[in-house]
Amino acid sequence: MRRRHTAFTLVELIMVIVIIGLLAAVVTPKFVDIKSEAQAAAEKGMVSGVRAGIKVAHLANLAQGIDTYPASLDSASVAAASASNPLFTTVIDGGVTDGNWSKASATTYTYTPTSITYTYTSGDGSFK
Repeated sequence: MRRRHTAFTLVELIMVIVIIGLLAAVVTPKFVDIKSEAQAAAEKGMVSGVRAGIKVAHLANLAQGIDTYPASLDSASVAAASASNPLFTTVIDGGVTDGNWSKASATTYTYTPTSITYTYTSGDGSFK
């Protein structure tokens, strides 16, 4: 008795490869953008944390009868944030040591991945 061998035809194999290729073409751009989305979310979170810290410091001053915002956000040197040069120590416990943040001047900070610069104004407590 003869045994019949079954296998995929060349056309079927090519169709599977084409379908996998199409799926990869659709999915890959979504994964590539994840890094930039994560960096943007990290930036927004840190900016929100700094702004909240400024408000808390202002409220602490108000509780003492002084209507002022912090004079500065830290005493760090003009450089990238690091363990030895933490930023935002006045408004965030322990400060920020993420090297993506850098201090450009006494009141100006930059988030490197997006190149967005933020300026602190002690007169009104704004950080934008």
